[in-house]
Parts: sequence; structure tokens; C-alpha cells
Amino acid sequence: MKKTLFENIRIAGEAIKSHVLRTILTVLIIGIGIMALVGILTAIDSVNYYLKENFAQAGSNTFSIKNRELRGAFVGPRGKRQRFSPITYEQSLDFVQRYDFPSVVSLSSVGTSIATVKYKSEKTDPNIRIIGTDDNYLESKGLELMSGRNFSDQELKYGSFICVIGNDIIDELFKKNEDPIGKYINIGPGRYLVVGVLEKKGSSFGFSFDQTCLIPLNNLRQNYYSPSRSFTLDVTVPNSAQLDAAIGEATSTFRIIREDKIGTSDSFVINKSDALLKVLNENTASIVVGATVIGLITLLGAAIGLMNIMLVSVTERTKEIGVRKAIGANNITIRNQFLVEAILISQMGGVVGVILGLLIGNTVSILIGSTFLIPWKWIILAFVICLIVAIVSGIHPAIKASKLDPIESLRYE
Repeated sequence: MKKTLFENIRIAGEAIKSHVLRTILTVLIIGIGIMALVGILTAIDSVNYYLKENFAQAGSNTFSIKNRELRGAFVGPRGKRQRFSPITYEQSLDFVQRYDFPSVVSLSSVGTSIATVKYKSEKTDPNIRIIGTDDNYLESKGLELMSGRNFSDQELKYGSFICVIGNDIIDELFKKNEDPIGKYINIGPGRYLVVGVLEKKGSSFGFSFDQTCLIPLNNLRQNYYSPSRSFTLDVTVPNSAQLDAAIGEATSTFRIIREDKIGTSDSFVINKSDALLKVLNENTASIVVGATVIGLITLLGAAIGLMNIMLVSVTERTKEIGVRKAIGANNITIRNQFLVEAILISQMGGVVGVILGLLIGNTVSILIGSTFLIPWKWIILAFVICLIVAIVSGIHPAIKASKLDPIESLRYE
């Protein structure tokens, strides 16, 4: 059995070598279909990986409480335009004191998104975001320190002029490989001591913690005063299984604090950290279906081409089939010979398609700053599809070859 299989593979290899151009064209047709399938699916996996690593920074066990329609209006009952007041500092502190669900609560507010940071003669572009935070902010946002430390209780209480800076700010201000820790930088009119540097996180939809300065919340309140300022509460629970219960209690607690009347909508919004990621994953699911359909349509054309080539091969090798039958080859041996040839050509196309698909998919991955991926499930799927294409395309020509009359075959040509 094994000897016959190897013999069929050898004969199939010789047949392929004798028709190189035809084989190359068939392999390319199959390869293009597999390339489309593997390439698009690899790119989608890269995007999903990038989103999970860089966009969902707060993790799956965090939610945020924010003001509803901070700058706009909301259409309330009877078509009336309803404005919601900002979440005040006092309301935020009240929530921290009343909320007794096991969790870590962080309080923050954005001072400006167009700050210029200076160090000696160097300065950044006016695109630095200044955020006032407490000591729980790093944990709630999934941030880590590359060097330095977090804010102390005393520094937070008195609004000290200290800051934790994003990674990109180092490249712009400290160009001589200076250690930024312990250096003073100018943020607006204030002079701040750098006490920490954030690990590089990368950009997510236009926002990057690498271009952010974190300062104590009380310092922000003193130096970036705004009567319409609203504060954000980030709540981190021990695990994602407790998230819904935590959100339910947070909603009821904050409705009391905000004095939302029974029957009215919440005057605030609660966002799960992975909410947008789930929406994007649902949208990419449609892309996966589309990519699969495109690949299958291409492979349908490849299957027709492969069947045509195998039928031509049967016709051209009719005399060879007659000789093989005359010296003892049975119908099953002849059928398997042509079936193995179809499988061999198809798998060659699969190899080409997988290589090209990985190159295309990971090119997209590199361009968006994601990691190099080898999607084994899509690679296995590609070769399984190639096997199916080979069997579907090759079975009819193989059966036709096996049923040829040896006498008529020997007289062919």
C-alpha cells in the first residue's frame, strides 16, 4: 500500500514536470484564492490583536462613568431639548465615599489636549494632553511605569507641581539620552518635576498615552480652572464576572448623587472598556465572511481549471494508461494515480497561497504597528480547502481514466 502510494507520487511528479507551464498556471490560480483567504484573515487577526493590546487599555474588568452630552444637548420627553450638567468634583468624591462595591475607583479630568511642553530649548508640538489624575489612574487604565514612581498621597492632597510623562515626550525633549526623572519641564505657565515615565503604549484611534502628561488632580483644578469642567470615574473590579453587578450598583448610587428622578434617563453614561472592541469585532466578523466568500469563489474557478487540466492530462496519457493496465495495474491504481496528481498540484497551490497570504497579512500588521502573526487555524483551513478542491476536481478525471479500456487505450493515437 505504502509502496503504491510512493509510486503514484513519483509518477505524479514526473507528469507535473512534463507540463511545467500548465502546472504553474494552475498552482497560481489556486494560490491566489488561498492568498486572498489567508491574507485577509491574517490582517483581521492582526487588527484584532492590535485593538486588544492597544485600544482596550483598561482591560475587560473596568468601566467608566462620564457626563452625558458634555457639550451638546439631548432630546428628552416630548421632544424637549434637555441639557445635562457636568459631573462635579464634589459629586465624584461623594461617589467614591458611597460606592461600597469591592473595587478600585479612579478620578480624572482632562485639562487640555493642545498643550506645549518645554525643557530648556526643546519643546513639543502643541498636541500634548494634560490629565489630572489620582494614584489609582495607572491601574484603571492598564498603564505601567517604565521608570520613576506614582504620585504620593501628600502630593495629591496639596496639588504638587509634579508629573508623569508619556514615552514620546522623552524623544522630543530629552534628545541627549538624559534621564528625565528629576528634571523640571514647563507645562503651560507651570514648572513641573518629572517623577515618572510611562511605558510605551502606541496610538489608538488618534489618542496616545505616549503624548500625555499626568498631573495631580488638585493641581489641575487650581491651574486649569473651568466652570464647565466634568470629571470621569473609572471603576476596576477584581474580575470581569463581577462587572455587571458593579455597574448596576454604580448606576443606582450615582443616580442618587445626581438626583435623577424616577422615570427619567440617567444624566450620565457608563461605558465598558471593551464595548467598542466588541462592536469592532462584530464588524470584522462580516469582513471574515466576505473574505471567505471571495476566497471560495476564486477557489471555485481554480477547481474548474484543475478539473480541466486533469481531463486534458487523461486524454494525453491515454496510451500510458493502456500500458499500465496491460502490465497489471487495476482500476483503483489508475484512479489513485490521477487523484494523487490533483492533490499534489492543489497542495502546491496551497503552499504558495499561504506564503503570499502571510506576507500580505503581516505587511498590514507591520503598517499598523501590530505583531507578526502565524494564524495556524487559517493555514490548516487553507490546506483542508485545497484537499477538498483537489478531490472534487480530480475525482471525475481519475474515475474516467480508471474506466478506460486497455485495448482501446493502446490503440490511441
